[in-house]
Amino acid sequence: MRVLVAEDARALAAVLAEGLRDQGMAVDVAHDGLEAAAKLDLNPYDVIVLDRDLPGIHGDTLCQMITEHDQRVMVLMLTAAGAPGDRVSGLALGADDYLAKPFHFPELVLRIRALARRRPAARARVLRAAGIELDPVRRVATRDGRHLDLSVKEFALLEALLSATPAFLSAEDLLEQVWDEYADPLTNTVTVTISRLRRKLGDPRVITTTPGVGYRITDAPEDPA
Repeated sequence: MRVLVAEDARALAAVLAEGLRDQGMAVDVAHDGLEAAAKLDLNPYDVIVLDRDLPGIHGDTLCQMITEHDQRVMVLMLTAAGAPGDRVSGLALGADDYLAKPFHFPELVLRIRALARRRPAARARVLRAAGIELDPVRRVATRDGRHLDLSVKEFALLEALLSATPAFLSAEDLLEQVWDEYADPLTNTVTVTISRLRRKLGDPRVITTTPGVGYRITDAPEDPA
């Protein structure tokens, strides 16, 4: 899952980004509306956590721009304006959810995940393929009933592959969905993480690699040669 945090309070933005990354999300940060709009044009996000009172382009204007865009991003307004009238006006602008500051971080995480599931063409809550089951909300993954002890990035990588099944995801696709805008596309980060994930999934191998195409999960075991 890829999330954009649009928040002009830099300390809060940093805390949010770090906390959401710890939950396995790929997170980018924008500190004003102009920067947020530019990143929305460049990158496909599942959810934007949007401060309503942004400089540059006001959060209300940005919300309206998002709702009119072809590639729909779910909008969670996170703002100090928490009166009932503020909530009504924010939702009327097209926001999908509204959370007032101060807030409880676990609630924010659950709301973000709920919005991602509601996004058009969103995946089922529990992802299943090749004997693997992954629940992003409970942060649990198993294969044939065996618990998988995965790192944050391994879990997010498996989630991305399961979400795309039976399609392939290229290394660039995985960098975009699992890491963030600062990931170096020339590194072997994806290859290394795929290798670790394969070891933890065990045999028979179910992550198929096709040179020049990418990776996918398939019920047909991969030829070890």
